[in-house]
Amino acid sequence: MHSHVSPRAPGALRLLLALFLVVAAPARGQSGSAPAPAPAPAAEPPPTTITAEPGRGIVVKAGDRFSFGLRARIQLRDTFLHFDRDDTNELQVRTLRLIVGGNVLAPELRYNIQLAFGGNDFETGSSSPIFDAFVEYTRWRDVNIRVGQFFVPLDRARTIREFALQFVDRQQVVRELNLDRDVGVMLSSNNLFGLNEWLGYQFFIGGGDGRNRFAAYAPGPLTVLRLTLRPFGAFDDDQEADLTRSAKPRLSLGVAAAYNHRTSRRNSTIGTAFTAGTANYSHLAADVVFKYRGFSLLAEGLWREANTDVLEQTTGTTTTRDVTRSGYGYFVQGGLLVSPQVELTARWEQLFARKGTDPQLIQLVETQGKQVGGGFNVYLNGHAFKLQGDYFYIFGSTGEPRHLARLQLDASF
Repeated sequence: MHSHVSPRAPGALRLLLALFLVVAAPARGQSGSAPAPAPAPAAEPPPTTITAEPGRGIVVKAGDRFSFGLRARIQLRDTFLHFDRDDTNELQVRTLRLIVGGNVLAPELRYNIQLAFGGNDFETGSSSPIFDAFVEYTRWRDVNIRVGQFFVPLDRARTIREFALQFVDRQQVVRELNLDRDVGVMLSSNNLFGLNEWLGYQFFIGGGDGRNRFAAYAPGPLTVLRLTLRPFGAFDDDQEADLTRSAKPRLSLGVAAAYNHRTSRRNSTIGTAFTAGTANYSHLAADVVFKYRGFSLLAEGLWREANTDVLEQTTGTTTTRDVTRSGYGYFVQGGLLVSPQVELTARWEQLFARKGTDPQLIQLVETQGKQVGGGFNVYLNGHAFKLQGDYFYIFGSTGEPRHLARLQLDASF
């Protein structure tokens, strides 16, 4: 019996052997090499710190990439007014604020949110509590970028935060002629060209119809340019009073101009809405801040003019008519710390109306256009916790004068 082997067998065996060597080669090479290095341990997250300080609230911080601060503020006010033969008194929670702020991703990328819940904080026709809501990037010395809703950088007196005032309330001239808040973008620097913080600027472009608008209006824009000179260097010119009592004199000079194109608001960015069209407003402002050894001086002039006194629109047989408000004014106020915690203050201001403007503004000027008064502050924790009182004699060229007295507790937690 003869065995039979196929001539193809040796070839098949060689093919199987070759396949085995190809598959086994990586395994043999791996088994003969050094073991792979162990993976690097994961970086530990930055430590989280929580700090709390009176007047500054609670701050949670995780390294340089994130921080979250929460602060609350209340303002309790008693107002007494004597006019003609009538006396009135108003006791109220004037304002209630909640402020959230910090940074995200980098120390230079910051955010700020301020919500207001007082009855006097809401505008007619708007129930939104949003006062401030913005994000800013401050990495570059000459160009800081801010986007959102915030104070329009026209005049110094309006951009000083309410908690840092040395009187119970702002000046009538400022309440009438300021630009308040708007939604837009701002480029700014407090140390332009690196000149020892002598020169600063703010350039703003916004919608021009103010804060918390939920209806569509004719497109603006509002444009603002402000320049600030601090010949002795930077200081706290964004706060009234000289709480530091520094022996070094400090001075800030500011000028600004703004143009609000096709606004729908009677006072440019504030006030009631027009129904008969839009108006163009031009604004000018100049201000000075001086502080030295507990003495502080703040003076400012404001000017606003509309391109027309009357807006008219005819639909069919119905004619709608609106009036604009053009005026100007100034104020001078000062304060002196008679002790580290007690300050005495005084203020004079005068408001003017342009001929042919809103009759209500003309009447306001004629009856209440001049105000002179004084007050005191007891600083229990600086501006963060203080007791304030003031008295004003309010008069004009006609009508009976008014006597206004106020007492207020302003506290930040």
